[in-house]
Amino acid sequence: MYEITFDRSRFDVDAIHAFLTQAYWSVGIPRSVVERAIAGSLCIGVLAGHEQVGFARLITDKATIAWLADVYILPAHRGKGLSRRMLTALFQHPEVQGLRRLQLATRDAHGLYAKLGFKPLAHPDRFMEVVDPQIYTRQAAKVN
Repeated sequence: MYEITFDRSRFDVDAIHAFLTQAYWSVGIPRSVVERAIAGSLCIGVLAGHEQVGFARLITDKATIAWLADVYILPAHRGKGLSRRMLTALFQHPEVQGLRRLQLATRDAHGLYAKLGFKPLAHPDRFMEVVDPQIYTRQAAKVN
């Protein structure tokens, strides 16, 4: 019933954008940004027929490090092990074998990621960030 694919030509970018624009981590993200993010990442999708029901992307240099982002399964399809199947396939992809570090940020899916080997940062004091949570809002205002 479900198919997991790396074939970008089968991704429904409109559906991916529709989900991401409502997700807590990317509210209001422009479609053009989603397109660029997909183009610059190793992506995987879950399809039910032609319907895009899941997606994830790995931002990586394919040698040392990767950042997992934009992981979702549509609510109607959750509880079937699809996230785990999708992420297992993504982490087994030949282009990301031998990475030294794989990271992510999540508000509410710690249990899922722990089952895949993720742990809290060993040294959170070493990490820094620059965050601009209003960037999509400002970009949209400039366009209008």
